[in-house]
Amino acid sequence: MIILTLNCGSSSVKYQVYDWQEKLVIAKGLVERVGTAESVIEHQSRGKEEVTRTQSCPSHKEAIQLMISLLLDRQVGALSDITVIQAVGHRVVHGADRFAKSIIITPDILDMFREVSDLSPLHNPANIMGIEAAQAVLPDVPHCAIMDTAWHQTMPDFAYTYPLPYEWYTDYRVRKYGFHGTSLLYVAKRAAVLLKKKPRETNCISLHIGNGVSANAVKNGISVDTSMGLTPLEGLVMGTRCGDIDPAIPFYIMNKTGLAPKDVETILNKKSGILGVTQKYIDRRDVVSAARTGDPQARLAIDIESYRIKKYIGAYTAALGSVDALVFTAGVGEMNPPIRQKSLEGLESLGIVVDPQKNALSRTRNAETEISAPNSKVRIFVIPTDEEMVMTEDTHALLTGTYDVHTNFTYSFQSPDYRNKLRDEAFIQDCEKSPGLKNIVAG
Repeated sequence: MIILTLNCGSSSVKYQVYDWQEKLVIAKGLVERVGTAESVIEHQSRGKEEVTRTQSCPSHKEAIQLMISLLLDRQVGALSDITVIQAVGHRVVHGADRFAKSIIITPDILDMFREVSDLSPLHNPANIMGIEAAQAVLPDVPHCAIMDTAWHQTMPDFAYTYPLPYEWYTDYRVRKYGFHGTSLLYVAKRAAVLLKKKPRETNCISLHIGNGVSANAVKNGISVDTSMGLTPLEGLVMGTRCGDIDPAIPFYIMNKTGLAPKDVETILNKKSGILGVTQKYIDRRDVVSAARTGDPQARLAIDIESYRIKKYIGAYTAALGSVDALVFTAGVGEMNPPIRQKSLEGLESLGIVVDPQKNALSRTRNAETEISAPNSKVRIFVIPTDEEMVMTEDTHALLTGTYDVHTNFTYSFQSPDYRNKLRDEAFIQDCEKSPGLKNIVAG
């Protein structure tokens, strides 16, 4: 079975094609600047050079058509015919509290996603556009939805209920939902493997740190709390989102400046966080570089982000009672040792002790590494996430009738013998550049 997975943002389409029989990624890519005359696609098929092309993609439909044209291209493609794709898995950011697991998309299901789009106005409309565009291009195959919020449906009511008028919850669905669930599911299951424990015996704190950032408390293998809330705006400091702030601040600024609520909402989502503090940077690599050259606002941004991460680690340690592992994942979590180091300093009283040398070495998206010191009671892992693998496995299981909620379902990557062939090949190249990586591989 050949499975295509799609992750559609407001102006992007990320895709992967997986051969289930061979257990192999055969193609992947990203279309950016969808909606403009100069959309850019970066595409790579297994065993072939990566290609970059520019082409007008006024909508997601054209972006998906461009993707398919490269998949079928004789020189750079991976497929002989579009009909070999037998299923499509779609990332959907917000499923509200209606879905605790992935599902095959029907017209009624798509209507439900539309109904809850007001809870995720920056994400769900793009997800829906991507589904509709893919269905138009591939109308004869099943399409499945894999929801970010599903992983967090195990949170207890005292963790997801806000101390607000209760009718806001009953009438308007105001509660904590949490996001990044597909990524957090993957790293929690992999942490259990590295600990040589069953998921139901594992407590961990996962930190998905990219442009968006989530902290997740996992007790006995299930999500019991997370930093993002009703929307992805709550929680830790992010690339352009503020995270936790005094809720009176927006009203104060509106009174002072005359800004409209919509303008303030845009600022909190798109002009705050790291960008708001530095006034110029979003990418943490740029922030770290600027801090090293003496930029005081870049240094302040790192201090704020690291301090907030440290506070969440402490809070979730208290909530869990005992912690087996701390996990870093996503772009910054996997590739930015300075932010990891600063976030972990001073946590020795919690049994969390980082090895600075191991941490400095750990910069790879192709292997799981351990950066804890020998005397650390809590093991510290850097686990490259693989949302596409979760999406692929959920899609395959839905179509074969073997799927269930994750507590009753075993993923292939829960096996101690699981290997990602593409990452194994790339890790050889990583080790040629940084030989010390081999010495900190986890497990």
